[in-house]
Amino acid sequence: MTTPQDLLIVAMDVESSRPVESGDLSLALAGAELLDLLDGGLLTLDGDLIVPGAGQAPGDRLLAEAAAALVRQRPYESVEDWLWRRGRALSTAYLEAMESAGDITRQHRRLLPGRPGPAELADTPARRHATERWSSGEPVLGVLAGALGIRAEPDGEPPAVTDEGVVTVVATVSDAVVELDAVRQRRSIEQAAFDNIWRGPGG
Repeated sequence: MTTPQDLLIVAMDVESSRPVESGDLSLALAGAELLDLLDGGLLTLDGDLIVPGAGQAPGDRLLAEAAAALVRQRPYESVEDWLWRRGRALSTAYLEAMESAGDITRQHRRLLPGRPGPAELADTPARRHATERWSSGEPVLGVLAGALGIRAEPDGEPPAVTDEGVVTVVATVSDAVVELDAVRQRRSIEQAAFDNIWRGPGG
């Protein structure tokens, strides 16, 4: 199992202080990929720049795709740029991969033939692994989940981490999630104003 897979399971399995949006989750999954690649020696961080390394290619397909997607020419890509580029629809890619592996199931709706129902976690070794990692208070998974508003204790703080690379990635994920939320709020306000214009005084 990989950190992105564990994070997706936790996001589906654990209550959060706010609904986890797919865009926020995608950004956090892209950050989780970086941390696994960093841990595997496939990259290092020079400040906030991602410097590719020469470690062994990951066995996981999506993580291998992430490693192959690293920018290998100077100037290297920043963590922030990676999150926005790699994170595009990444939550959907992980959901589909885990559904294919049987870790996620969907009940088909009787009233809407051909339309699958919401994704549900199956009782698999992958889920048990993620649950054990979460319950143990493993810091990397904890701080990534914390960026999405998921806490082991509702009023608690994410576990402290001291690794500079982890701190850089998680801080950038948190900033990107805040930025994306601001964009959503701005669009919502703009849409509400547009609707009010068309409704008019008598609407």
